Amino acid sequence: MTEMIPFAEGEKRLDWLALTRAIAAGHDLPKAEVEDVFLYRGNDTLLNRSAWIDGMGIAVKSATIFPANRDHGKPAIGGAVSLFSDHDGSLEAILDFHLVTKWKTVGDSLLAATRLARPDSRNILIVGAGTVGRGLYQAYSMAFPDAHFSVWNRTPAGAQAFQLDCPDVAIADDLESALRAADIVTCATMTTEPIIRGDWLQAGQHIDLIGAYRPDMREADDTAIKRARVFVDNRQTTMDHIGELKTPLAEGVITRDHVIADYYDLSAFQRHTDAEITLFKNGGGAHLDLMVSRYILEAWKGK
Repeated sequence: MTEMIPFAEGEKRLDWLALTRAIAAGHDLPKAEVEDVFLYRGNDTLLNRSAWIDGMGIAVKSATIFPANRDHGKPAIGGAVSLFSDHDGSLEAILDFHLVTKWKTVGDSLLAATRLARPDSRNILIVGAGTVGRGLYQAYSMAFPDAHFSVWNRTPAGAQAFQLDCPDVAIADDLESALRAADIVTCATMTTEPIIRGDWLQAGQHIDLIGAYRPDMREADDTAIKRARVFVDNRQTTMDHIGELKTPLAEGVITRDHVIADYYDLSAFQRHTDAEITLFKNGGGAHLDLMVSRYILEAWKGK
């Protein structure tokens, strides 16, 4: 029987730390075969993102992007994830698109933070007060239960709306001073120009970069990239397709060996000293959608 997993009911059965363990275990299996297919009609887009991992199964994440929906009070993005059996190809589950996306995006970064951030981190700065930022607050609160949170947003209204949803989070008025005071900085913005300055970084910090996903997007400047020990979820995605690392590589600011490891070498995700600065670039990918969908289905079935 094909399971139908909606957002609210599906989320009740999930645990952030269990998810990080599932993502880690997924990288012990053979590397995924992945493929993206785009179809267009004017400004509208259909994206099909597919992954197959031997021993785990197949996921096809379909997303529709209809920008004009906003003018009619409708969501601009819709979709679903279809999860297929690795054994016989049967359709095992259809999962809510937004459920998979939220837990994939945030869980990806949380796994790195649990390996790279100092365990005694107490001050966490969230840069960007959007939907992802709210998920980051939930997840990082589980991994660092004694931490204090603050949020900085380009517009004060966005930060104030965030605080209404998360009353324990303080609003940071000045990004530089808030960043200098933080132990962990997790950044999820849509900026194309760097807002995280390397000159602001302090010894012992962990920097988590999520927002950039196109070649023309960056959240951190060259100095930040050079000062940090850099880790990624997937070398190919982050180094060849996303401006965060693609641009400094192309301009000779860093070389490819500046990136220490991706999740297929998870044992290398270690902090050597309390003083070093670590930086993680979250690039996402269909293989992570598959790993997270499999975890959600198993949690849904009570495993």
